[in-house]
Amino acid sequence: MFHIYRQITALRRCAPVVIAQKREQTDRFPFEAVQVVPKPATHFLRRFWFRQMRDMPWQISDAELSVLLRVLSRIDARVLHIYFGQIAVHLLPLIRTWKNPSIVSFHGADVTVDMNNRAYRDATRQMLDVVKLVLVRSESLRRAVADLGCDPGKIELQRTGIPLEEFPFCERSFPRNGEWRFVQAGRLIEKKGLPVTLRAFAIFQNQYPNATLTIAGEGPLLGQVQKLAHELDIQGRVSFAGFISHEQLREIYYRSHIFLHPSQIGRDGNQEGIPNSMLEAMASGLPVFATEHGGIPEAIENDSTGVLVPEHNHEELARALLNATQDQSFLSRIARSGAEVVRKNFDLHVQAQRLEDIYLRVIGRGD
Repeated sequence: MFHIYRQITALRRCAPVVIAQKREQTDRFPFEAVQVVPKPATHFLRRFWFRQMRDMPWQISDAELSVLLRVLSRIDARVLHIYFGQIAVHLLPLIRTWKNPSIVSFHGADVTVDMNNRAYRDATRQMLDVVKLVLVRSESLRRAVADLGCDPGKIELQRTGIPLEEFPFCERSFPRNGEWRFVQAGRLIEKKGLPVTLRAFAIFQNQYPNATLTIAGEGPLLGQVQKLAHELDIQGRVSFAGFISHEQLREIYYRSHIFLHPSQIGRDGNQEGIPNSMLEAMASGLPVFATEHGGIPEAIENDSTGVLVPEHNHEELARALLNATQDQSFLSRIARSGAEVVRKNFDLHVQAQRLEDIYLRVIGRGD
């Protein structure tokens, strides 16, 4: 994931080595220190056995464990940082066997999804007991991990970092001719609240027929949201940009007037930490309209650094948008305040330095 790539490449005092099952998109992620450990031929059967026959999360085999231990020894690794809680569950035999400390990061869905499954929840608790440290990207995730039974003393906040130099603040000139341009960016999945976005935009467009909405991203709900756009008769004003480069997304940010992100808890329990796309939009100077969900209120204070409405409430979102068009000084004020929050709390370089401090402390070389 791109935010992990950013974090790894921002490290300066530590030398990261990535261990992965395969190498993809080398042009997009030109990082050389990668150790590829392919899935064994029996991986599918082992996964099927655990999940379908035993109703348990699968874990690596003894053979995989031996290979990973050899890799860690060869690169002289001092700390193992595992991104995403479910990956750490799969690697539980490694965490238990390796003599050096392990750290796990939680980002959102890995705290909540599948936790109704007792075996998965129990395995997660076992993993939380044996790792040295647990990093979370929001206070809401800290509470969720603690609720799983993790020792609160080993949970630390590690924010996502945004490269501020790539998203310089730009004061927006808001339209007087009704040609408002909205944007939402992210995976097209349930927790992103896309139907709320479309229904709110349909109400807004009744008053401002020249308004447009760009939805950037791809995912399993594409057909469903395209169908809804047709049902709402707004298909001519909504653009589904699909997967685009970060350069293209930045261009859309700077052409737009308002960023939408009405996140909601999915039926599978999936929820946000603090969305990266939202932080990028805020840094660029876009006023953000989002929901009282997950870690979002840790970045946005309602009517101060953005606008927050309740989850699942497209009418409230549309009302907030329509009211804001009548007070463009309000939009300018929350845009400036939102950018300042990102500059203060989500600077990639500051967060990378903090992560290095954590690594050095864990291996006994820091304060």
